[in-house]
Amino acid sequence: MAPIFSLAASAFFGSLSAAVEQAKTWGRIKWVSLKEGQKIVKEQGKPAMIVFHKPWCRACKALRPRFANSREIEQMSNDFVMISVEEEDLPKNSELSPDGAYIPRIIFLDREGNVMKHVMNKGSEGFKYYYYETDAIIESMKSVLTQTGARRSTTS
Repeated sequence: MAPIFSLAASAFFGSLSAAVEQAKTWGRIKWVSLKEGQKIVKEQGKPAMIVFHKPWCRACKALRPRFANSREIEQMSNDFVMISVEEEDLPKNSELSPDGAYIPRIIFLDREGNVMKHVMNKGSEGFKYYYYETDAIIESMKSVLTQTGARRSTTS
């Protein structure tokens, strides 16, 4: 009986652990750190999406499942260097906070690593880079791909 319980607990907590990790990383997307992402952008010439968030942030918690469950964001992420910046990694660099250091915020970099300040959530008043709906994120991702001439993955 004990081995069966142990196996069941392992399976449950293993899948729970995977779910927690997926939620922490905003879905089944290959995420990298800011430093690594900036290096990859310059090496591969891909645009980047930087998601600034904190684990305790209520708005981050509300956006995270919508982001993680968007198949279109997941598909388009293949054409971006996807950078996740959590609480302890928040840079003091004002270039990555063009209108403030609020969270969550999503900033896009062009293929040379420059901040694309003109790509913002057109539906957000006051906080230009605050996204609360996936449709606005997808619209910005498509805009970046068009403007940078980056390849667009085909959607299923």
